Amino acid sequence: MVIEKKPKYIYGLISILRYIKNDKPSAAKKFELELEKKIKNLSNFPYKFRCSIYFEDESYRDLVYDGYTVVYKVEHEKILILDIFKWQNQ
Repeated sequence: MVIEKKPKYIYGLISILRYIKNDKPSAAKKFELELEKKIKNLSNFPYKFRCSIYFEDESYRDLVYDGYTVVYKVEHEKILILDIFKWQNQ
């Protein structure tokens, strides 16, 4: 399956990485690498994570990592990475 990252996700991730980097640059890099591994693994197991609590459709899923939620949608031949946010901000 193809993984497509939407602009809202990319901007959100950049913002989060900048915030983490201000405190500890190595932690930001580690966060990015670990999250990327989890996202790449979605190709093999797209329904691994829970149904999204933000949508009433089972094709929307929530990948929760280190206090952040990545919302993604499983489509026929691709996975759309839609957004990332801290749960407190929603």
